[in-house]
Amino acid sequence: MNNLRIGVIGIPGKWSTEVLADRLEAKTGFRLVIDMADIALDLNTKSLMANGVNLCELDGLIVKKASQTYSPSMLDRVELLRVAEAAGVSVFSSAESILRLVDRLSCTVTLRNADIPMPSTFVTENIDQAIGAIREYDSAVLKPLFSTKARGMTILEASQSNAELTKELEIFKVNNPMMYLQQKLDLSGRDLGMVFIGGEYLCTYARVSQSDTWNTTIHDGGRYEDYQPSDELIELGRKAQSPFGLDFTTVDIALTDTGPIVFEVSAFGGFKGALEGSKIDAAEAYCNYVLTKLDKK
Repeated sequence: MNNLRIGVIGIPGKWSTEVLADRLEAKTGFRLVIDMADIALDLNTKSLMANGVNLCELDGLIVKKASQTYSPSMLDRVELLRVAEAAGVSVFSSAESILRLVDRLSCTVTLRNADIPMPSTFVTENIDQAIGAIREYDSAVLKPLFSTKARGMTILEASQSNAELTKELEIFKVNNPMMYLQQKLDLSGRDLGMVFIGGEYLCTYARVSQSDTWNTTIHDGGRYEDYQPSDELIELGRKAQSPFGLDFTTVDIALTDTGPIVFEVSAFGGFKGALEGSKIDAAEAYCNYVLTKLDKK
């Protein structure tokens, strides 16, 4: 056991946050779970306080979750972590890496600039142009730029009238001025989560739909299964996550009739899929990675 003081930023009481704190406590004897809603930054003293602790005096911070839900305000929360980094605290993953992934559009642009295969995607603020894309795709998924687990996503069909599509798009635009549309593909009820730690491959699990819902998320009733990918598929996942420089991430991949595609790279990634699907304790593996990094610092 070493004497490193490493805090976990997450959602107190949530399994992934608590299991990460448990693993760290077992290895270091120190436990600190931080809700970012409790953090206060004083730029005069350059202190970042939470629960009576100055986070700028810790050895490290692991960011499991910056917020319960994705929203533009999460960007402000992550910005605070840059103060801790400037004070010499190692943050896993870095604030800069996370900031590039909170917004779905930022992630998509980076992936496509790296020539990663993705579903056909159309982004616009113009309703007429959006309707044109829906007609071209036949069936499209309208996605908020800030969301996880398929929350807030809507299926729009080319069979709908212009009036119907206009109404749905106008409602969506009230909270989402930029409309992000992806062609809906047949995923045969399954997609993959490929886990990487420090850019190195750990495991892959499948999310399998248990109903007639269009998505496979556990939030909507899916379940986890193990999956053994080919070397080529692992290389695709590695290439997808590489531009972001994350310490821990999950790459969402689907297998289609025309080949594998990447939906997104997660800013945080999850532990439960690896544990329930692949029987691998990703939280333990992540802790070992962080401790090794800090020991070499």
